Amino acid sequence: MRKILFVAAVFALGLAVKMSAQQRDFSQVEIKVEKVAGNVYMLTGSGGNIGVSVGEDGMLIVDDQFAPLAPRIQAALKGISDKPPRWVLNTHWHFDHVGGNQPFAQSGAQIIAHDNVRKRMAEGGELKAVNMKFDPAPRDALPIVTFDSSLTVHINGEDIRALHYAQGHTDGDSIIFFPRSNVVHMGDDFVTYGLPLVDVGSGGSLRGMIKNVDEAMAAVPDDVKVIPGHGPLSTKADVKKFNDMLKDCVALVDAAIKKGKSLDQMKQENVLAKYDALGKGFVKTNDFIDLIYNELKGSPARTKQASTRHH
Repeated sequence: MRKILFVAAVFALGLAVKMSAQQRDFSQVEIKVEKVAGNVYMLTGSGGNIGVSVGEDGMLIVDDQFAPLAPRIQAALKGISDKPPRWVLNTHWHFDHVGGNQPFAQSGAQIIAHDNVRKRMAEGGELKAVNMKFDPAPRDALPIVTFDSSLTVHINGEDIRALHYAQGHTDGDSIIFFPRSNVVHMGDDFVTYGLPLVDVGSGGSLRGMIKNVDEAMAAVPDDVKVIPGHGPLSTKADVKKFNDMLKDCVALVDAAIKKGKSLDQMKQENVLAKYDALGKGFVKTNDFIDLIYNELKGSPARTKQASTRHH
């Protein structure tokens, strides 16, 4: 990282803190293990939730939080199985989900992600929502297997599917399906900390996120167990409530636009007042109004919905 600032709200969420991994104190972070269903577990600590497939073929993990936590994550994994992680699937490029790539790769794991994840990590970039810039990632932190639309890993008696969902949280989002275990890892297209972050600078789109969530939920049973990008284990009903909230936010801003309201007027009148409780966390209500207004008023090329994907 080149530019490092501190944001307490982000720290409180266990997301990105505007300080380097070397400066941040991870000594108090506890990695907790939770059995989800079938042969899938969830690990929580600091950063994005980690999904784990365990079986005779070895471990596959989904995301890996921060590099300094790798030894603690590895120790927690040993409590599940004596087989080391052989594969890491990244849901997107943000550093609280890929920070452990290098140590896991150095321990023998293959890193897998969408093409755009490797591209953004290799080039470095900026996460404007939290005012951070990133140097290009080290070579051994980069995914060595990438895919365009979908990829299936056939291990542990399960066909684990990573499907690309474009223009959501970022342009490189993957949602990971564990069909036999009846589990889905949503990455940051579904979070429980309040109003979600949409990384517009990385090709993200709120309406794309809404479409992604609708499509993903249409592909899974009602009793599916849902691992969010951040937050506790969830249900399909939780995801639907989240997506209904997003749709309502878009509708409220759209209605104000059609009435000729300016962006300043919308903020002054607080058109999203009913969601104020959700807008007191990482993403503030006024910032969310900004996001929706700019997307609705933007060019068709920028705001078009994600293209149809094959499931």
